Amino acid sequence: MLNFCDYIRSVPDFPKPGILFRDITPLLRNADAYREMIDVFCRHYRDKQIDYIAAVESRGYLIGAPLAARLGAGLVIIRKPGKLPARTICEKYSLEYGADALEIHADAIEAGKKILIADDLLATGGTALAACNLIKCLQGDIIGLAFLIELEKLNGRKAFPAETDIFSLIKY
Repeated sequence: MLNFCDYIRSVPDFPKPGILFRDITPLLRNADAYREMIDVFCRHYRDKQIDYIAAVESRGYLIGAPLAARLGAGLVIIRKPGKLPARTICEKYSLEYGADALEIHADAIEAGKKILIADDLLATGGTALAACNLIKCLQGDIIGLAFLIELEKLNGRKAFPAETDIFSLIKY
């Protein structure tokens, strides 16, 4: 298996001073690394009978879309406010450097469907928790959270019950 850390660029002071941004674009532009990343996620989730991958805007789409296609699951997108054309529900949340909100179409999933949430990064857990709350509002069954990167020192896992399946390929 590749060392995925070799394909992550660290950018200091982005988007604000004091933040060390983990840039995944070098991994994405390397076809072998990108394919291997999706392969690892597929191996982890292949027997979970996932109905939908809920991908969080925007980098979560780069993981969620190919994963959904490979696993035979549907893709549900979670976006920033005002970007979805039909009726939505909204969840506000805090980030390590501010506040934001996410929306999902009110009819995106059916009650009881198995949902995997995919995003690029787990930091404090605010974005992922907001995504979970949106799925719970629609009565989806969250079977796990998939991240390319986890920033362990920010303790994002603590935002979730201990039994939550959180899978991260890279841990800093």
